[in-house]
Amino acid sequence: MSRTNFDELLEAGCHFGHLKRKWNPAMAPYIFMERNGIHIIDLHKTVVKIDEAAAALKQVAKSGKKILFVATKKQAKQVVADKATEVTMPYVTERWAGGMLTNFPTIRKAVKKMASIDKLTNDGTFDNLSKREKLQISRQRAKLEKNLGSIADMTRTPAALFVVDVTKENIAVKEAKRLGIPVYGIVDTNSNPNDVDFIIPANDDATKSVEVILNALCGAIKEGLDERKVEKEESESAEGVEKKERKRAAKKTSKNNLDGEALNAKVASKFNTTED
Repeated sequence: MSRTNFDELLEAGCHFGHLKRKWNPAMAPYIFMERNGIHIIDLHKTVVKIDEAAAALKQVAKSGKKILFVATKKQAKQVVADKATEVTMPYVTERWAGGMLTNFPTIRKAVKKMASIDKLTNDGTFDNLSKREKLQISRQRAKLEKNLGSIADMTRTPAALFVVDVTKENIAVKEAKRLGIPVYGIVDTNSNPNDVDFIIPANDDATKSVEVILNALCGAIKEGLDERKVEKEESESAEGVEKKERKRAAKKTSKNNLDGEALNAKVASKFNTTED
């Protein structure tokens, strides 16, 4: 069963592309028709592509790896932040910092800087600073939080990148491709789909369009996380049973050894008595 359907996508306005004069010919396979100078996206193909992307993202989540969501355009920022937070995945909705993927160790240092500032506050050192120093550090902390706070828990490069508007986030896409990270993206009729591994042809300018697609994808991610949790619990339970069995077997072996030693001692004692 599909995670979305034609009517749901139609109601959300996912079919509206850009003006014909702004189109990218590479998107031709996903365009149904032209109406009043605007390209209309084939939503039947969108449904299929959403299912393909959802299945792949579910497996990524099930494996315990991270998916980085990227959307810095105004229409998509809040919905992406909300949906990514629901499935505990990192996201970028402010300016994309160049090298966020290709120079990840430097980004991690900046994230650790936030932690060191927090440590100053907690141990009382911050209170002993001058007013000017406090202001500078507070501003630095706020800036870091705004740009990197949403990826603070991302300790290594992500296993996948999800992008809203691959044209606007072209730097992020290029960095991911350079590192061999699969790219999932909502691709409008004015964008180039060639650098995207999992294409979702749809309107990337309407909030409702982005939201309905994210609902489907994040639903799949949540399923993957839940299945991972269940498998982990079952594995731990099985390990617990195995541990008990090993302990019981060891105890039985120890008891048998003690019984054997006692029997040998008894036989030896009787033998000695007989000789006397």
